[in-house]
Amino acid sequence: MNSLQSSTTLHNGVKMPWFGLGVYKVPEGEVALESVKMAIKAGYKSIDTAALYENEESVGQAIKESGVPREELFITTKVWNEDLRNNSVEEAFETSLRKLGLDYVDLYLIHWPVKDKYKDAWKVLEKLYKEKRVRSIGVSNFNIHHIEDLMSVAEIKPMVNQVELHPLHSQPELRDYCKKQQIQIEAWAPLGQGRLLDHPVLQEIASGHHKSIAQVILRWDIQNEIVTIPKSIRESRIKENANIFDFTLSSSDMEKINALNENQRFGADPDNFNF
Repeated sequence: MNSLQSSTTLHNGVKMPWFGLGVYKVPEGEVALESVKMAIKAGYKSIDTAALYENEESVGQAIKESGVPREELFITTKVWNEDLRNNSVEEAFETSLRKLGLDYVDLYLIHWPVKDKYKDAWKVLEKLYKEKRVRSIGVSNFNIHHIEDLMSVAEIKPMVNQVELHPLHSQPELRDYCKKQQIQIEAWAPLGQGRLLDHPVLQEIASGHHKSIAQVILRWDIQNEIVTIPKSIRESRIKENANIFDFTLSSSDMEKINALNENQRFGADPDNFNF
């Protein structure tokens, strides 16, 4: 884990970068196009989007304009809940692929565990995987019981579980479970949607390393073997977020950050969502 290109190996042998750019709430058009291009220019190899974000076309355009060979990039997108409910997962995938302008995606995720629907959806993801249209498949916002329920019918185990994860909601039990199952954990909202950027404990640690709080949190992710995808649309922040490979948090630093957990979500609860 010594550079922005460092990767973890998923249980099917596919390499996934530890660090990437998230584009949730980044508007389609110039903003999304330029932020993805800036990230790729800065050395990012992983871009995380979703059908819900409505910016897949801009992400695809940025990939095309970046000049970086497709095989050097790792592109994630996700199927939205409505398509699980409508049993239109394969059609949704085709739409995402067309918008991205790609022949395949590196990771395709079920966005939320829609009750009574995610097991059927998983069968479609397994089909896409066998057809080599996706290099890896996984889930997002799944708790332990969702994964166990899914695995009761799954032929192929999820490779990734992307969840809300930050120092105030560090999900130790879920992380331990996924590690034992060889499911790579990935953090969305790693900076707590910006709410952690003035935390006094994190500020003290950051000052000791001459780093920003964001850099400390992202370094904490990496040292905990958590794939992380902070979002930014500013070039300076995109570069700053990625500048975390020249320092190491001590075991004391790690313990202080681990102790901040309050099981505090800023996003929806996977056991109780209405969208």
